[in-house]
Amino acid sequence: DRPHVRGMFLYRADENGIIFHTGGMKDLYRQLSDDPHVELCFSGKGVQVRVSGLVEELTDEALKDEIFAHPTRGFLRAWKENGIDSQLRVFVLRGGTAVTWTMATNFLPKEYVTL
Repeated sequence: DRPHVRGMFLYRADENGIIFHTGGMKDLYRQLSDDPHVELCFSGKGVQVRVSGLVEELTDEALKDEIFAHPTRGFLRAWKENGIDSQLRVFVLRGGTAVTWTMATNFLPKEYVTL
């Protein structure tokens, strides 16, 4: 089945894509593996940005080590301590399309941007 909406703890977004992670034991991993079509939503200061596209699983061990070592990922240290660090699954959304929304543009036609 398709990925269901949920809050995500984004790892990084730059010119190489939007990177996030989950656990191999979680429903999200199974859903993304079965259907990589996603729409990510970011909001702040009255602006919402939705990015649609396909995610791809990354197997880069150096990136996984970087994620485990990052100061914002202290909660993952228990995974290493408990020997389940191999369950870390990393995904990237490259390209895709984006659209913004604000209360001021609520009823205007949407303008999609190719990333």
